[in-house]
Amino acid sequence: MIKVGDNLPGATLMEYSEVEGNGCSIGPNPVDVSKAVAGKTIAIFGLPGAYTPTCSAKHVPGYVEKYNELKAAGVDEIWCVSVNDAFVMGAWARDQKSNGKVRMLGDGSADFAKATGLTLDLTARGMGLRSNRYSMLVKDGKVKTLNIEAPGKFEVSDAATLLAQAKG
Repeated sequence: MIKVGDNLPGATLMEYSEVEGNGCSIGPNPVDVSKAVAGKTIAIFGLPGAYTPTCSAKHVPGYVEKYNELKAAGVDEIWCVSVNDAFVMGAWARDQKSNGKVRMLGDGSADFAKATGLTLDLTARGMGLRSNRYSMLVKDGKVKTLNIEAPGKFEVSDAATLLAQAKG
């Protein structure tokens, strides 16, 4: 499992874009994690799935709400990563009104979750292999803080916790 001091693994996430711009076409676009984090401070939070109760009611809204404070604390971008396809993540971004604040990135085959070791097996609940609920602060590709939730919990991966760490 990834830990503080490690570099993020090379992986490709997918992002749905509704408008053309910055070299992105409309529809799903690949995001090379290694290139996207280079020289930046990124707040990343992972969660089991789009449209799930805690993720939709608390996790994403907290980061949308704390966007300005995280930016003021030196965070360049906020990423939400989930084992869903880019189309689902794009629709969820519209519902969550996260556009321009939180990049909603799909890890459809759980490649990023597997590479970081932050997986959650929900096969018994009909959901397959998912991402664990976590947050991390990444500076120039290196993990500076990592907060992994215990099963069924939402106590340490919230925006307020990561904001305090970004200020610290």
